Amino acid sequence: MKPEIKSNSTYENLTSTEMGKLWVVYQGNTMAKCVLRYYLQHVEDKDIEKVIENALNLSETLLEKVAAIFTRANFPVPIGLTEDDVNLDAPRLFSDEFYLHYLKYTSKSGMSIYAIAIPIMIRNDIREFFINAFDSTADLIKEVNDVLLKKGFLPIPPSIPVPDQIDFIKKQDYLNGFFGNVRSLHALEIAHLYDNIENNIASKALLIGFSQVAKDEQVKKFLLRGKELSNRHIETSAQQLHKNNLPSPTLLDDLVSTTTVAPFSDKLMITHKIDMFSMKIRSYANAASLNGRRDIGGMYAKFLKDVALYVEDGANIAIDNGWMEQPPKAADRNDLAKKRD
Repeated sequence: MKPEIKSNSTYENLTSTEMGKLWVVYQGNTMAKCVLRYYLQHVEDKDIEKVIENALNLSETLLEKVAAIFTRANFPVPIGLTEDDVNLDAPRLFSDEFYLHYLKYTSKSGMSIYAIAIPIMIRNDIREFFINAFDSTADLIKEVNDVLLKKGFLPIPPSIPVPDQIDFIKKQDYLNGFFGNVRSLHALEIAHLYDNIENNIASKALLIGFSQVAKDEQVKKFLLRGKELSNRHIETSAQQLHKNNLPSPTLLDDLVSTTTVAPFSDKLMITHKIDMFSMKIRSYANAASLNGRRDIGGMYAKFLKDVALYVEDGANIAIDNGWMEQPPKAADRNDLAKKRD
């Protein structure tokens, strides 16, 4: 007998997947709201200002919708990052151009969260929320790319020859990477190498700015370590492209100002890098899954280990300082069994 399928009422209890995905969307967009409000204080280019305003409006809309869902479900609305975590009067930390690269970098992360959420949502209203969030973020990335292209800031991925004909792989040495006959990179390997370099270049510039303004010495050291880690990953990935006479994206380090006045709290900066490095795990794993050479597979395995250790150390700093909110969790039945009335 098939189980009875309940209605998709807006007021049904939330499933664990719905709780988790909505919770992380709320947390992430409280951070985005803080960052984008500060960016709007220091932007001169009107085209870029409009993009930032649209991004901020999207974050505020998502926050309102998630808060409404949580309130109807009697679920405590998370705190996330607040106005206490941003100093709107701080001097400019990044150039106008950087804002576009930042939005492309962070929007890809948001789209990843929304895309994975869509097929695992049960309630129709929440599934529609994630579909709309995905579509709206895709529209934002299109706008970002259009302005990057208009301003001459958009990195163009390498060109490769169009195949003459359909072909099939005939030998196992196609998988070689460390020894023997090593083939040239295929299109998917190039695409993900280029994309991951782009992400790390934006991440590195952000870390340069964050490390300049961090107040706590432990936080500063953590951010500087992240900068060096991102730089190593950039150089290693770029070498794979350069060996095949393919270009890699240029650094954005010069788009960071020299101010040492903090626009963001140490809490926001640690949270930001924990979140974005966590997204690198997904990005590297996706790249590894579409790779066909042993050397590149080994490179991504090393990258994943680097990032996992870095995220764990960041989480320890956040926990020690009381900055990390706890996501909703399953009941601990063993603990409940120990309790007495």
